[in-house]
Amino acid sequence: MKIKKIIRRSLGLVYRLISPVFDPIKAFCAFPNYVGYLVDFVKYFGSKNSEKIKIMDLYPIVNEKTATTYFDPQYFYQGVWAFEKIYNSKVRDHVDVGSQTNLVSFLTIITRVKFVDIRPLQARLNNFESVKGSILDLPFSDNSINSLSCLHVAEHIGLGRYGDSIDPLGTKKACRELVRVLAPGGGLYFSLPIGVPTVCFNAHRVHSVQQILNYFDGLKLEEFSAVDDKGNFIKNADADGFKEAIYSGGLFHFIK
Repeated sequence: MKIKKIIRRSLGLVYRLISPVFDPIKAFCAFPNYVGYLVDFVKYFGSKNSEKIKIMDLYPIVNEKTATTYFDPQYFYQGVWAFEKIYNSKVRDHVDVGSQTNLVSFLTIITRVKFVDIRPLQARLNNFESVKGSILDLPFSDNSINSLSCLHVAEHIGLGRYGDSIDPLGTKKACRELVRVLAPGGGLYFSLPIGVPTVCFNAHRVHSVQQILNYFDGLKLEEFSAVDDKGNFIKNADADGFKEAIYSGGLFHFIK
């Protein structure tokens, strides 16, 4: 069993190393799907009602005939979780640091949003402002933000993935900076991968729940919810149940 595990992990490593250049799994799955593409092509353009085809306009999409709609459970559930909390808080202004852009856009319907990222979001919406800034040096004074979110961001800090500087303490420093700008009584909505502490360079880090509680020492944990390794959303989860997790999602609502 140990040999099988070593082989499986080794193959996984090889795949992760080469997939940015060539993804063998997608390539293998694509070939049979091209048969379906050609069948659909013949049916469509063999119809008397079809338009004329230009070869240069061909645009094969061959991997989307799935039985169910794909979604990333951690991003899907965290968006709903955070949106509901911010909506119920009735805040007039909200600051988000680097979270998923879909969530940021939806929030502009219910409040004024300031979005901070080292890569500015060049979008135009009512109630929206994009500010270039680093989570390690936020452009806000101490104790100034009443409503703050940072979802699936801090686990990347210091790994260089997004052009940031290499820093093994990146996540810890990011958490302390969020604490610095959060106003007394203010709410922080925070998420990242939880489980057995691991550095998956340069994709992300996995932290234990206790590590995150330590990073936010001084804040009150209002709620801990989670998305487990199987993709199930668990509201008001038991933190101790994720000590052996591989890649679960921790959703933390803190109050200063």
